[in-house]
Amino acid sequence: MFDHSYLSRVLQMNPGKFVGCCLANPSDGVEGVSELEGLVTKEGYQAVRFNPYLWPSNQKMTNAVGKALFAKAGELGILVGFMCFKGLLQHIEDIEQLCGEFPRTRVLIDHLGFCKPPLNDSEMRAWECLLGLSKYPQVYVKLSAFFRTSREQFPYEDLWPLFRTIIATFGPKRLLWGSDFPFVVDECGYTNARRVLELAKYDIGITDEDMQWIMGETAMQLFKGRWVPV
Repeated sequence: MFDHSYLSRVLQMNPGKFVGCCLANPSDGVEGVSELEGLVTKEGYQAVRFNPYLWPSNQKMTNAVGKALFAKAGELGILVGFMCFKGLLQHIEDIEQLCGEFPRTRVLIDHLGFCKPPLNDSEMRAWECLLGLSKYPQVYVKLSAFFRTSREQFPYEDLWPLFRTIIATFGPKRLLWGSDFPFVVDECGYTNARRVLELAKYDIGITDEDMQWIMGETAMQLFKGRWVPV
């Protein structure tokens, strides 16, 4: 939960190797905002995850605490990652409201927003909402955890048409690959997860430059100066 001591120790021991993402504490009161500021200014975290299911019962991410956390992230220059485990549609209104009110805060939608290849109206609506977030220039999307959204096994070919559309909509400079390690190990494995876009490359028309951005350059720009290239 909100004990970051282990991760903080890892970051301290491995400067230049990892970028830390902490977890937003949306409990009632101001503690979460001060905790976030301390983790960023004192321990070097560069991102914060908003897990909507940690908000108090019947409250939204757009409540007073949520807005204060989101605004503080923009003030500190860190990224807010949204983890919408139960689907983007449940949270799209909150995300859009926060993006509209606080354009200074950069946003990362994790795991394609958990949008599946659409087979019904609800799934199509979710996919359209994800693409619609492209109107906010501060929004980025993580192409990750393909096993969570695909209905097929590796190499998840039912996702390939979606890759083509999202690259055309957001552009490669607002997309970045992710593995969902360690959970991916029990699925297709880390190496295969990394190969998915390479296998899809010619089928969907990803250029070498697109691949370079998605597989690393976008992340290097978002967290400029935090990683040491190898």
